[in-house]
Amino acid sequence: MSTIPTVYFIDDSATMREVIKIAFRRENINVVACHDAATALTEIETARPDVVITDVIMPDKDGYDVCQHIKSHPELAKTPVILMSGVVNRAVAERAFAVKADELLRKPFQPQDLIARVKHLLKPNGAPAPTPAAAANAAVALSSIFSAAAAPIPPRSVPAPPATVQQRAVAAVPTPPVPLSAPVASVPAPAIVAAPVVTPAAANGSPARPAPLNDAGKLKIEIMRLEGLVKKLQSELQAEREYSKALEAHVKTLQESDR
Repeated sequence: MSTIPTVYFIDDSATMREVIKIAFRRENINVVACHDAATALTEIETARPDVVITDVIMPDKDGYDVCQHIKSHPELAKTPVILMSGVVNRAVAERAFAVKADELLRKPFQPQDLIARVKHLLKPNGAPAPTPAAAANAAVALSSIFSAAAAPIPPRSVPAPPATVQQRAVAAVPTPPVPLSAPVASVPAPAIVAAPVVTPAAANGSPARPAPLNDAGKLKIEIMRLEGLVKKLQSELQAEREYSKALEAHVKTLQESDR
């Protein structure tokens, strides 16, 4: 007689927990939803779930801590863990691989996609151990779940200061494209490189030395850095808004179909 598998779902969002419980209601899978990592880990050590799904960003322990705790536990190490993140880039993928996560799922997602991944992990040998060659490139392989890379940021130039300081130029170096996870790209602010000012050689023939940036040049660099940070925060905020709208739409659709 087969037993019903148990899945622990950890997310501090009440809406998200409700969406997942409704989505799994028609599946032969028992879902236990937890609002924080500490409570979930206490229960998991006793309950021995078949799969654990956890959000990465949470107020107490993050999803990486949860995964690392499970994978380092002698009796839980073989439990499959799915990490969910609103931002999925190479750094996130590498960290997910470092804590031995089995899946990395970008939010927002379709509930049926999560159900399919859980069913795959519930199959015997659903997540086989990687070969040494595959393990060496696993962090890179995880990038296959990313969306299309963002277009590179075009270079931005700052005009030269007044004629009192000659041959000075400040140029923004374009940042190479970064794989994205959220609907709106979240790209780090471009690095700023200041070209040195070459002063004429001294009368005695000594080599010219680069002149330091004046206050105006430093201010322009700081302004450009702050503009990049503002754009990054605006992109992340927009992504969170779209994510919330998607969750609300899922709840309404699932509640209507459940009536």
